[in-house]
Amino acid sequence: MKMARTSTDTEPDAPAEASRQPSKLRVVWEYVSTLGLMALVVFSARSSLADWYEVPSGSMLPTIQLGDRIFVNKLAYDLRIPFTSISLKELGTPQRGDIVVFLFPLDNHTDYVKRLVGLPGDTIAVRNEILYINGQEVSRRPVSQDRLLPGARHRPSARLYIEQLGDVSHFVFESRPSRKEFDRWGAPPDEDYGPRTIPEDMYFMMGDNRDNSSDSRRWGFVPRKNLRGRALRVVLSFDPDEPLWSPKKIRIDRLLSPLDPRSES
Repeated sequence: MKMARTSTDTEPDAPAEASRQPSKLRVVWEYVSTLGLMALVVFSARSSLADWYEVPSGSMLPTIQLGDRIFVNKLAYDLRIPFTSISLKELGTPQRGDIVVFLFPLDNHTDYVKRLVGLPGDTIAVRNEILYINGQEVSRRPVSQDRLLPGARHRPSARLYIEQLGDVSHFVFESRPSRKEFDRWGAPPDEDYGPRTIPEDMYFMMGDNRDNSSDSRRWGFVPRKNLRGRALRVVLSFDPDEPLWSPKKIRIDRLLSPLDPRSES
């Protein structure tokens, strides 16, 4: 005859069951360590693989507009140790016409975005706002004023061109700064520059907004080790002049738009 188990029959098993239950401290540690590992992976990827940036200035108008968030391929030129500028392997050669995110060479800390105009060994000059590379005038043609951004159409000095820089056709905007812009950014670069020859492992950067860009004409060349990646396209774009609740706050027409034709290849 089977005997029914009493409460005293189960008591010897209780300590074994309790020993298999993880402590609260261990559970918390597992959650924290898992989240920490995920964060490390994400931030490591952003540091060395790809990232996106908010553009705070108009130095690349009209190509990059205020409020754009741009996607940057950080493997375009180098594979780097995460969170450092140490290159493990060169993956690509910077090309004339690339839109590049780089560390500002005067502090090696601030991120800048400009167009790569001059390669090592090139001789760069600017005469009457015309760019010359190795003694050859860079081809450009005027574009209808109707293509100007609305905020620039009232300026009598505003001009828009399409410049042929290597195999990249891109917009160039010219307009003498307003007094407010003078006060904010300081005097624009001199209209005439150079000629100057770019040293080895250095690059010459210019903004597409030629009269309102602090670039290599003012602070010099950018070392190869400062190049962080190549900007490929606009991810999101917010109109800074529209309130948060406005349906026009997000610029739908700029979502995922390429910044140059080679970003599609």
